[in-house]
Amino acid sequence: MRETGGVLAVSLTSLYLGSGELQNKIALQPGNYVRLEVSDTGQGIEKSVLNRIFEPYFTTKVKGEGAGLGLSLVHGIVKNMGGEMTVYSEVGIGTTFHLYLPQIEAEISQKEAAAVIPCGNEHVLVVDDEQTIIELERAILESLGYKVTAFTSSVEALEEFLLAPRKFDLVITDMTMPHLTGADLSRKMLVARPDLPIILYTGYSAILSKEEALSLGNKAFVMKPVMRDGLARVVREVLDAD
Repeated sequence: MRETGGVLAVSLTSLYLGSGELQNKIALQPGNYVRLEVSDTGQGIEKSVLNRIFEPYFTTKVKGEGAGLGLSLVHGIVKNMGGEMTVYSEVGIGTTFHLYLPQIEAEISQKEAAAVIPCGNEHVLVVDDEQTIIELERAILESLGYKVTAFTSSVEALEEFLLAPRKFDLVITDMTMPHLTGADLSRKMLVARPDLPIILYTGYSAILSKEEALSLGNKAFVMKPVMRDGLARVVREVLDAD
């Protein structure tokens, strides 16, 4: 859909597959499954190519755009989990992938759920120049019980911090930001308050290594994307260690 755009649709459905649905269609045992459907309205895949798309290193892309490992890896993961993966495509119309995964019948109590993801009530300063990331991190942290103050400007965040360096229990900052990078921001904050816990995260590992980030005085270095469980644990680890 690169040239003309289109629709990418993703859905997740629980279903029971009986012997009737499975006969001569999918190599699975009857039972409860979760079906992940991913479809697009792109160019579609020719039949001569369709039979080979799960082969390792097979690709129709030009050199440098793909290694031909993506679909084969996904297919291998699904098969190892006892599932199956199918594809249907029409040239000029689009392609649909179905990933069938065995459904695990298990329940977790509220007490166990609370124990899985650590929470807190500290005041966290979040800094990222991308508004969507700010909104996501705020939602995650507030759902875990934390008070959040967020800035999309690292300069404004520094100004707010310097007004009352003891106001915040933790700072979470992106590395790549205009005017004042996350590394520069952490340096200036640590001058004002040397014991400040700071978590630095980035999507570009080549800019700053974990060792370099920690040598600056930061308590943790995290690679994007930051997921809920991972963020919850690293925040709690840093705060508890402090």
